[in-house]
Amino acid sequence: MGIFKKFGFGLKKTREGMTGRIEDVLGAYEEITDDLFDDLEEALIMGDVGVKTATDIVEELRKRVNKNEVRNPKHAKMIIADIVADMIDGGEDMGLITIPSVILVIGVNGVGKTTTIGKLAAMYKKEGKKVILGAADTFRAAAIEQLEVWADRAGVDIVKHKEGADPAAVVYDTISAGISRDCDIIICDTAGRLHNKKNLMDELAKIYRVVEKELPYADREILLVLDATTGQNAVSQAKEFMNVAELTGIALTKLDGTARGGVVLAIKNELKLPVKFIGVGEQIDDLQPFNPKVFAKALFEDTSTVEEE
Repeated sequence: MGIFKKFGFGLKKTREGMTGRIEDVLGAYEEITDDLFDDLEEALIMGDVGVKTATDIVEELRKRVNKNEVRNPKHAKMIIADIVADMIDGGEDMGLITIPSVILVIGVNGVGKTTTIGKLAAMYKKEGKKVILGAADTFRAAAIEQLEVWADRAGVDIVKHKEGADPAAVVYDTISAGISRDCDIIICDTAGRLHNKKNLMDELAKIYRVVEKELPYADREILLVLDATTGQNAVSQAKEFMNVAELTGIALTKLDGTARGGVVLAIKNELKLPVKFIGVGEQIDDLQPFNPKVFAKALFEDTSTVEEE
């Protein structure tokens, strides 16, 4: 299955929910009026895009409708799709050029962090890159064992210490092993315990210092893994993590199991954080690099019968 159909399949519930509401609104009017704009804003809010983002989309729609003298509500749907594509565009490329490059991954329990790391490793290995994992989430029960399982599935090396070990020490050893083994990508699983922000901040600061000292010129990404099924709570969680970590992007999981895919818009529009990856299934190759144009198209079209471009 190609990326276009994967996005379409993964967004089925969101398309039936949010986009379905938009189509119902547009179908209820014979011409574009202020009431239509109000109803569209409500439909977008119900689709978990958030109040601010819903308002921004509707305001931009007003401008484009007036500029192009659009009167038919049916024509507004693709204008909204274009607005959404423009809104979420930019920053989605990982841009990992240096050898090695470093990806630090954070996220609270239950969001799919370990699974995301395993799928990332598999994706990069499939691209012909040599990958090594670092099990630096040393305080969560079974985190090391779970990452080992995924390393085995992906067919990549892993560096681990005992449970409760210093996470920064694990990162140091992973970087050393990555350099000595000529790895292209070093991916480190790090903690995400928001209940004690000071400890988390200190822990991440130590890890940053290790990376900066050992690989000062390496490209690096700090990915926050969020669960799409939590909707606007994912936005709140991202805000909390932005206070303690220098995030560069989001990996949004479980998109195929929720009608709340509109949260992608809120994350990018309100937090200015690019979505780098989305999870659209349970298979090892179901983590997809985020493509704004394909996402917007899949959100507003039924892609099940569309041929790959």
